[in-house]
Amino acid sequence: MEAQMIILAAQTATNELSVWGLIVKGGWLMIPIFILSIIAVYIFCERFLLIRRYTRKNQDFIEKIQACLRSGDSREALALCKSENTPVARMLAKGIQHRQLPVAELHAVMDTAANLEVTDMEKSLTTLATCAGMAPMIGFLGTVVGMVQAFYDMSVAGSNINITLLSRGIYTAMVTTVAGLIVGIIAYFAYNILTSCIDRVVNNMECASADFMETIYDLNHQK
Repeated sequence: MEAQMIILAAQTATNELSVWGLIVKGGWLMIPIFILSIIAVYIFCERFLLIRRYTRKNQDFIEKIQACLRSGDSREALALCKSENTPVARMLAKGIQHRQLPVAELHAVMDTAANLEVTDMEKSLTTLATCAGMAPMIGFLGTVVGMVQAFYDMSVAGSNINITLLSRGIYTAMVTTVAGLIVGIIAYFAYNILTSCIDRVVNNMECASADFMETIYDLNHQK
C-alpha cells in the first residue's frame, strides 16, 4: 500500500506542468508575446522612474522664483530653475527669459514650452499602448492557429482520434490566449498609471504658470 502511494505521488509530480512547460506548449507565438512583455516592462519602469520625481509640487520653489522676480534678480531665478531641472522649472526658465514680452505673447511662449515638456514625458507611451493592444490580438491568433492544428490532427488521425492527439493544438490555443491577455492587461494598467502621473505634472505646470503670470502682471503694473 505504501509502495503504491509512493508510485502515485511520483507519477503526479511527473505529470505536473511547470510554467516553462506551459510556455513551450504555447508554441512559437509565445515569442512575440514575450518580446512585447519585455518592451512594456522596460517602458513602464523607465518612464515611471523619470516622471515620478516630477509629480511632487514644490511650492517653496515657486515662491523663491517669485521673490527673485520681485527683487529683480532674474539670474538667481534662472539658476534656481536650472538646479531644479523639472518640467515646471524648464517652463518657468523659458518664461523668465522672455519676461519682457507682452503678457499674451509670454503666455504663448510658456504654453509652447509646456507642450514640449508634455510631449517629452509622453515619449514611448504610444509603444506601450501598442503592446497593450497587440498582445491579446497575438493571443487570439494563437487560438485560431491552435484550433487549425487540432482539426488538422483530427483529419490526419481519421478514426483513431483521442485527447492526447488533440492536446498540441488545444495547448497552443489556450496558452497563447492566456499569455496575450495577461500581457495586454498589465500593459494597459501600466499605460493608465503613466498617464495619471503625467496629468498630475501637467496640473503642477498649469498652477506654476498661473502664479508666474500673476507675478509678471503685478510687476508690469508697478512700473
